[in-house]
Amino acid sequence: MLNDAELREVTKLIQEGKPLPDKYRFLLFDDKREVELVWNGKTADVCNVVLPFQTIEQVDEPRNEAEIALQLGLFDQHSGRQSGGWHNKLIWGDNKLILSSLKSGALREEIEAQGGLKLIYIDPPFDVGADFSMDIEIGGETLTKKPNILEEIAYRDTWGRGADSFISMLYERLVLMRDLLADDGSIYVHCDWRMNGYIRLLMEEIFSKENFMNMLVWKRDSAAKGAKKTSKQWSREGDEILAFKKTCSSTYNTVYLEELTDTQLREYMYEDTDGRKFKKVTLGDYSETSIQSFREQNLIYKTSSGREYKKYYLDEARYAIGSIWTDIVNLSKGQKEKGLVNFREDFSSIPLTE
Repeated sequence: MLNDAELREVTKLIQEGKPLPDKYRFLLFDDKREVELVWNGKTADVCNVVLPFQTIEQVDEPRNEAEIALQLGLFDQHSGRQSGGWHNKLIWGDNKLILSSLKSGALREEIEAQGGLKLIYIDPPFDVGADFSMDIEIGGETLTKKPNILEEIAYRDTWGRGADSFISMLYERLVLMRDLLADDGSIYVHCDWRMNGYIRLLMEEIFSKENFMNMLVWKRDSAAKGAKKTSKQWSREGDEILAFKKTCSSTYNTVYLEELTDTQLREYMYEDTDGRKFKKVTLGDYSETSIQSFREQNLIYKTSSGREYKKYYLDEARYAIGSIWTDIVNLSKGQKEKGLVNFREDFSSIPLTE
């Protein structure tokens, strides 16, 4: 309810054609949000453009190692096998227009008929300055590629007006991605120390903080081994990947370590008569019925003092990959993106191009 002073203020503002202060949005309308981000240029309008796609090249389905060994180029010119449709599609252009066209265009129905987008991974531009130059090695000679006009314009539009222009750019695209995702899908956003706080708050507003899954931290193998004596801050040795799910029904497939670490292996210091290594775990959380079942299955280890422990065998050990990644190897020239390929296969991702 508005008091008399507030009623007079609202009436006066409406008569003068002036906007109402934000406080009246919560007093007059049913808005349950307790916290909201506000920045210069924020708008609820989202791009709704639909543009046609022109297919230049379609990437083939994965082949077995024997077939790959016989293939000399990136694309298979002989088998003629194409997945067709929206699978493995590489799209060049403004990703806002692409996302809008995927959301509202003809491909949307086909995408949803195939189960929808289950996972999106994006790598937004970091605020690293307007220098898009890069060194390219050709025939033993190193050439420096200068930024083109499109890259300079992209930087100016994204960062040239400050953090608010970047946030506005990303906000609209994240809304489009949320609408594209299937209800059981999830999204992973790569960021670094410069903007990770802003991006997480953006994603909490768009996907809700209840759908925050975790922040994955990965350490670059090229990071400093230790802080320099002259440094006045903690060394920055890694980046983050923010993970959000679309709804509470989103699918999560646990990914397990292929090899155990030396620390994990050292836990399996005991050995059965058949040579199987195991570690012992206290029985405090188990019921007497479960403990008796363990005894019958020969899964109990008893010390010389008579105390009992549960056996966990090394050959049955499975450790889920955690949220801190320290084994991501930087690619050198000529190396294959093995880690990224495995990541995509493990999470059944369908990447959208930037």
